[in-house]
Amino acid sequence: MIGASVLFGTGLGIAYFLFRAERKEEPAAIAATRRGVVITDYVFTATAAIAQPLTGLALVHLGGS
Repeated sequence: MIGASVLFGTGLGIAYFLFRAERKEEPAAIAATRRGVVITDYVFTATAAIAQPLTGLALVHLGGS
């Protein structure tokens, strides 16, 4: 649940900031925001994508299935 929440929340946050930057129509602001989006995507999405299967397997093991 936590991993899914992190993925969902981060996705919404990234979409919001990118939407706001593109509405300004300033190339420098858009470029800076996109750089931040890529870094944030790597940090949170990659971490959650690795953690979800591992924690899922741990839960299966604890559940006895």
